[in-house]
Amino acid sequence: MSNTFGRRFCMTTFGESHGKAIGCILDGVPAGLEIDEEYIQSELDRRRPGKSVYATARKEADRVEILSGVFEGKSTGTPIAMVIFNTNQKSRDYGNIKDLFRPGHADYTYWQKYGLRDYRGGGRSSARETAARVAAGAVAKLMLRKIGITVESGIFKVGEAEAEKFDFGHALKSEIFALDPNVEQAQKDEILKAKEDHDSIGGAALVRASGVPAGLGEPIYYKLDAVLAEAMMGINAVKGVEIGEGVRSAELLGSQNNDEMSRQGFLSRHAGGTLGGISSGDIIDIKVYFKPTPSIFKPMKTLDIRGREVVCELKGRHDPCVAIRGSVVAESMAALVLADMVLLNLGRRMDDLEDYYSKVKERGV
Repeated sequence: MSNTFGRRFCMTTFGESHGKAIGCILDGVPAGLEIDEEYIQSELDRRRPGKSVYATARKEADRVEILSGVFEGKSTGTPIAMVIFNTNQKSRDYGNIKDLFRPGHADYTYWQKYGLRDYRGGGRSSARETAARVAAGAVAKLMLRKIGITVESGIFKVGEAEAEKFDFGHALKSEIFALDPNVEQAQKDEILKAKEDHDSIGGAALVRASGVPAGLGEPIYYKLDAVLAEAMMGINAVKGVEIGEGVRSAELLGSQNNDEMSRQGFLSRHAGGTLGGISSGDIIDIKVYFKPTPSIFKPMKTLDIRGREVVCELKGRHDPCVAIRGSVVAESMAALVLADMVLLNLGRRMDDLEDYYSKVKERGV
């Protein structure tokens, strides 16, 4: 099982939904980066469960502890280990489905692969693991800030309620991270209706990266847009990703889809900030589509581990719309990708190396 993401800026996560703790190890963080622990915690607070009627009722403090790699407020260049202890597990809620495969979950595929499973909330396959990704993504964003790159996100669609404008400032203040204040109530209504019906509903997030310089991304086998898509598809419940015009580009003519250029820059943004898998210097837009939370409180037909047909009736605490908190995870994963690409890009040209080492010699180091 692979638990590591990235090549130069590498994140490895550990832990299970109902285990003692979850966490991550970040390797490749340059020495001397100011590590703002309050900021890292604020990012976790955005994703934290139990804050409103639009999310799971599981109340976790999600307090992050940094165990290594930071001294006197700065990264040391060695691995940064962070841990988040689980404090509000209710494993008894899963006792009645111990031997069942929950419809829409990874129970069946984990059983087929490993021959066993942690039935307490799905164990390693639970979205609880994504809290560690948010902690790692916060460190990535601290690094990206230093070079003028910002990453933000918000919800543009819940069910049939779709945003007509994107206001990331409003998303920061919204209970559901809604991008369009004019559509926000309709989106909330969709969530509450599904919740009242003991059901769930899907949604979609927009992640936007600004200030990205041209030249990030490795040709052919580590393209920026390909790795961004991989990062998003690796998030629990994500079933689709679009970059720039996305699937609509299949309906357009080349004359409509091409982004013409002037001395002021690109005249349109159909490509979504990448060309040939390399950043163009334009804004990068990523749309991330989440399926409805599979944990719903309606009886559903399934099988047990002995192959018998049974009925699954869930208990517990679950998100009525996983896209809401998932948008924060998508934002964090985009930041991790960009941080990795920034470091990979440092060795792209010989003149960059010559310039760096000539400065090293001047300093007498």
